Amino acid sequence: MAIHPVPHARQAEPAAAVDGPWRDPSLAPEERVADLVARMTLEEKAAQLYGIWVGADAEGDGVAPHQNDMVDPVDWEDLISRGLGQLTRPFGTAPVDPGVGAVALARAQSRITEAGRFGIPALAHEECLAGFTAWGATAYPVPLSWGASWDPELVAEMARRIGRDMRSVGIHQGLAPVLDVVRDLRWGRVEETIGEDPYLVATIATAYVRGLESTGIVATLKHFAGYAASAGARNLAPVRAGAREMADITLPPFEMALREGGARSVMHSYAEIDGVPVAADPALLTGLLRDTWGFTGTVVADYFGIGFLETLHKVAADRADAARLALSAGVDVELPTVRSYGEVLVSAVRDGVVAEELVDRALHRVLLQKCELGLLDPDWTPLPATISGTDPEQARATVDLDAPENRALARKLAEEAVVLLANPSGALPLRGDGRIAVVGPRADDALAMLGCYSFPSHVGVSHPEVPMGIDIPTVLQSLREEFPGAKLSSAQGCEVDGTDTSGIEAAVELARDADVCVAVLGDRAGLFGRGTSGEGCDAADLSLPGVQGELLDALLATGKPVVLVLLTGRPYALGRWADRTAATVQAFFPGEEGGPALAGVLSGRVNPSGRLPVSVPHAPGGQPWTYLQPPLGLANGVSNIDPTPLHPFGHGLSYTSFSWEPGESVPAEIPTDGSADIEVTVRNTGDRDGAEVVQLYVHDPVAQTTRPQARLIGYARVQLAAGQARKVSFRFHADLVSFTGIGGRRIVEPGDLELRLAASSAVSDIRQTVRLKLTGPERTVDHRRRLVCESTVEEAAQDPAPAGI
Repeated sequence: MAIHPVPHARQAEPAAAVDGPWRDPSLAPEERVADLVARMTLEEKAAQLYGIWVGADAEGDGVAPHQNDMVDPVDWEDLISRGLGQLTRPFGTAPVDPGVGAVALARAQSRITEAGRFGIPALAHEECLAGFTAWGATAYPVPLSWGASWDPELVAEMARRIGRDMRSVGIHQGLAPVLDVVRDLRWGRVEETIGEDPYLVATIATAYVRGLESTGIVATLKHFAGYAASAGARNLAPVRAGAREMADITLPPFEMALREGGARSVMHSYAEIDGVPVAADPALLTGLLRDTWGFTGTVVADYFGIGFLETLHKVAADRADAARLALSAGVDVELPTVRSYGEVLVSAVRDGVVAEELVDRALHRVLLQKCELGLLDPDWTPLPATISGTDPEQARATVDLDAPENRALARKLAEEAVVLLANPSGALPLRGDGRIAVVGPRADDALAMLGCYSFPSHVGVSHPEVPMGIDIPTVLQSLREEFPGAKLSSAQGCEVDGTDTSGIEAAVELARDADVCVAVLGDRAGLFGRGTSGEGCDAADLSLPGVQGELLDALLATGKPVVLVLLTGRPYALGRWADRTAATVQAFFPGEEGGPALAGVLSGRVNPSGRLPVSVPHAPGGQPWTYLQPPLGLANGVSNIDPTPLHPFGHGLSYTSFSWEPGESVPAEIPTDGSADIEVTVRNTGDRDGAEVVQLYVHDPVAQTTRPQARLIGYARVQLAAGQARKVSFRFHADLVSFTGIGGRRIVEPGDLELRLAASSAVSDIRQTVRLKLTGPERTVDHRRRLVCESTVEEAAQDPAPAGI
């Protein structure tokens, strides 16, 4: 089963060491890097600007767009004689025991350092979107579930665990998180996003960045920028976003993750925005990112993104021209493997097509990051401290990437992210006895829990002969464990997609004979059309895939109560069944512990506390739509299409009840650079523990440009024991309501505002409205404005209170 990240080949002869001040850790990194750059040949400089993807070839199912067209054969020994910038996915390309992989990676690093004059190791990167994408590593919930948890601190702890696992086997850089804001739910990569609101995306992603960076792993923000706003929700399609949408929706999460999170790397997106491919856009990658925001880290290419300037975008004549455009724009590193930044770039510089200063600029950033990581230090060693020797067989099974602590955290996050959408008659929690029919294509499939960037779905499906590497209980298995006194029966009913209805009748018969039916429907994650959700798996509309809707109709026709459980990568239109299901539970690919988490919610062992990070549509058409609509985007009398969602952004139910009580009064006026504290006391008025999510929205009644009817500017997840009350305080600052004005500048405009404390974005869920006026001059603000609405939660009086707001 084990593979090695480099092919077996002759051992390179050690090259003469070239020492100098760059080797001295006591000197400033800038001084060390300047000395090193001055000593390097052009070939050695270029070699630091690309990665090598050993093990990826032009055969089989690709895991990157156009992989089979874009991978050239490489001469490993010849390449490493000049040095090497990066090693691409030594664990995430094929199944490899992590202990064996760590030894193999260390051997590869030794060969790289021995072959080059300077002995500089490569920087090794991996995907880590839903956990470390490696065989045997914990498969955590996907980012859309992070958003559903509304729990930044828990996401940060997950990222810390992911980072520690990556460091333990010799990885330096993680390609996560995704900061794209959902603009159209049909897009296949919705599962990789955190939600449809820029503030929720920003705060959750920033927490992930903090956690990952705290372990020494370089966090890479993606996809910068606009990728999720593609026309028609098609993957890798043109973006028609205007300047205000970019400034107010797309870019703020990246601002926060860089400024508050400290991310050290950014990946350019595949997008072209208004005709300019991002990989060739100096205004975005240099003017905004570096000159305005002050970013000093590395910009890396999304896989083959530099080559796409030539092959897809058609703005480059050849590989050398693509290298010129990308370097000029500010792309420092070509990933995943060398195509334009190798010999082609060297020749282009010598021919005067590309200025060597551009090579030096990118090289400086790359080497500075390697210096920060300790890769230029004389005492650097290739073998991680967790590995005791260099024998691969002795190292087998010595590394545990799915430790009990990881699984416990994965379970907690999955539990917090399950959203109870509807429970009109109190069908949930289930009693746990009698006859329960568990039907549907997602009921007894472990892969139903995983997104497309979890290793088993991303890579493992191409290696069916290899065990999955982790234990993933299915919903059916988990319900059998949860309800030992019940009689459970099961039938698949239909496939996830396709048109075969032959299995529906058997599922219907089980439902007829049961006291309650649990219908487990949803998506299959995959890549490039091999799934119903995931990269390159875009949807024509938001109907349930395949004939799952027909299966659900047939189950409901039995007259037995049907609890709908959805395991998906995006929300689907549920209006057709809104008044017919006994209850509806939504989980967004909840990871390896998703089965027990769902079983706990169905039994009542877990009180659901997830809130929607995306709206659930009523009808399958009428997209795109998010809750961030100006008045013209809402339902009106001049269109026959009503885009109002069935369940709004922020919605989620509980098995307990909460009252909201007003806090201290807020000043009627504050200046346009002022602040105020907004308080509310939340009381658990039910008989069991639970969590409420207090959401703070702004409504701007009149502004110089059209504004969303409501926009999230703060939130707090509040855990409450039965009968407990806690006071939630938000420090509101006027910067939080800034927007791009008529002149194209970000402004804070004087005038009236409504601040809404609410249980969701819907008007019907507003619990308290605070009206205030911003006074004084219009202010121009920039990225140095306040980005975060600080909140505190503290104990409140436990005396009986009047009915809630």
